[in-house]
Amino acid sequence: MADYHFVYKDVEGSSTQWDDIQRKLGNLPPKDPAFKPPPFTPNPDPHSIPKDKDWIDSKNEDELQDLEDDFDDDRFLEEYRKKRLAEMKETAKILRFGSVVPISGSDFIREVSQAPSDVWVVVILYKEGISDCGLMMQSIEELAVRYPATKFVKIISTDCIPNYPDRNLPTLLVYNNGAVKGNYVGLHSFGRRCTPEGVAFVLCQSDPVLNDGHSTNEKSREAVIAGVQKRFIEKIVADHEEDDGGSSSD
Repeated sequence: MADYHFVYKDVEGSSTQWDDIQRKLGNLPPKDPAFKPPPFTPNPDPHSIPKDKDWIDSKNEDELQDLEDDFDDDRFLEEYRKKRLAEMKETAKILRFGSVVPISGSDFIREVSQAPSDVWVVVILYKEGISDCGLMMQSIEELAVRYPATKFVKIISTDCIPNYPDRNLPTLLVYNNGAVKGNYVGLHSFGRRCTPEGVAFVLCQSDPVLNDGHSTNEKSREAVIAGVQKRFIEKIVADHEEDDGGSSSD
């Protein structure tokens, strides 16, 4: 007959009276706390989430389009949904540029002459290896980021105008509604030093060429001029403080 050995295992977390006495005397380590499962929290039902302004704000443009039929009984939320869609489309319109795009001669009519009438286009004619072109390109690239509602393109000079002389480089052409609105030949057109502020100031002297997307027409021109003047003053103050700091350390 086989021997059977039974091992008794107490309920987890429980102990005998003898064990409790031994723990009081310090002969046994403290008893582990009884296991307690974490409270159950069911996953939220997407359909039970309240549909309010915050809920609409969390949606992207495609999701808002899909919700067109969900607010037939709530006029306020439907109007708010339409408002958010309009804001998203306007933001996308503003951010459609933001960099200097290289084009070829065959692209010029499509990218420049046929640009939408509400878009100002700045064209830089350049050639690699000409230092003045490199200086101008640095300023143009910064302005393209700063004013994403203005279109900036660059094209090798002779691809745009055959036999265009290198002595005229860099050249900036400004277009709007298919017409040339400005023609700036060489760095000297922008003062003694070519800086983003100096280029912006010249471009916006008479037309709202540069636009950050938050204002239109004459207001955008005034905003650019005011911004340039503010940065110019800040730079003078910073240079003055730097000079004072250098003098005091001598």
